[in-house]
Amino acid sequence: MQPRQSITDLFSAFLQWAADATGGWSIDPRLRRSIRACLDRVPEAKASENYWALYWHKVWLEERSLKSSLSSQNAKLSEGHLSAYLQEACYWSAYKTIARLSHSQFGVSDCFQVAIAEVPKILKACDPEQRASLKTYASTAFSNIIRDYLRQRREVDFCTDWGLLLKLSRKRLIESLGNAGINTATIENYTLAWTCFTALHIPKKSPELRKSSPPDRDTWTAIANLYNSQTPSAKTTPESLERWLIFCASRSRDYLYPSVTSLNLPKSEDRTGERQDDLSDPMHESLLTDLIAQEEENDRHTQQGQIHAVLLKSLGDLDAQVQDLLRLYYQNGLTQQQIAQQLGIPQYTVSRRLSKARETLLLSLTRWSQETLHISPTSNVIKHISTVLEEWLQETMRHER
Repeated sequence: MQPRQSITDLFSAFLQWAADATGGWSIDPRLRRSIRACLDRVPEAKASENYWALYWHKVWLEERSLKSSLSSQNAKLSEGHLSAYLQEACYWSAYKTIARLSHSQFGVSDCFQVAIAEVPKILKACDPEQRASLKTYASTAFSNIIRDYLRQRREVDFCTDWGLLLKLSRKRLIESLGNAGINTATIENYTLAWTCFTALHIPKKSPELRKSSPPDRDTWTAIANLYNSQTPSAKTTPESLERWLIFCASRSRDYLYPSVTSLNLPKSEDRTGERQDDLSDPMHESLLTDLIAQEEENDRHTQQGQIHAVLLKSLGDLDAQVQDLLRLYYQNGLTQQQIAQQLGIPQYTVSRRLSKARETLLLSLTRWSQETLHISPTSNVIKHISTVLEEWLQETMRHER
């Protein structure tokens, strides 16, 4: 791949593909006119790609928050410039990821297309003024997106039903069953069956976990006993649990790797027309749907406010020196080594104090979720709460400036 050199090309040219090989660059005329007009207005910045990356990212963030049609057009323009700018970063992320694999059913072009489609999410998550550069952040994000995509496809394609169930998270299982139209009560039964299965079915340690075999008869009996001990009002046989779990694996596989069916296929033999004729008009959502969406949005805002209050109080209860340490790390963006040099203490002390502070805040949030939302602190729940905490610290500390 021949790299681009000029600012004009960097913000207006897109990579072309011929099968799984690059086929040169294609200029978008509208983006080319736009960047040239900008360069004419700010000639001193002509040689600085980072200047224009920051500029267009700022425009994208500002225009995205507005509702007018003009703002929407400007946001699409800035997104187009940034998507063009990140083409090489995306290509090398895809190329290096595929190069590390011994074999893959996907090519570089496949991975490139998967990752470049996530540019809006990357732009939303990135704050280039707090990081090295937009391109550096995007390179890491592209690699993560591609790895997650390949990991999911490989697990779904090559796992046995039992291997897939062992790799599945509780959240993804519930999403899969809900997507299949299963009612809430049945989902709860299936989820409990899956929980008992994963707790008792422990295959031999092996890198080939995806090829796991089904439990033996004694294990099925133990799974049924565990399930029945938690649902004394309704007894279930090992055979029923096995059928349930096979059904769960099937629905999860369909959800994670859905088959693609053309909307132009004909209807059944006794009906004329195409399948797309039966689709409802998305522009005519019911009033009830709008009300439900609004209620869910209000609930989310209320819950976010409660989380903020809990963490703010817990943060205020910390020792003043620990609060200063958190500000240096999250607000000023200093590394642990830089903090240690500034405070004149060993780096391991900085690391220990930061970890202790996070543990204290995590414990407060976990207790609140258990008491208020009645959520049991499982490993997956703790992992999710830890992510929420990290995002809250970064956001709250940054806005304290």
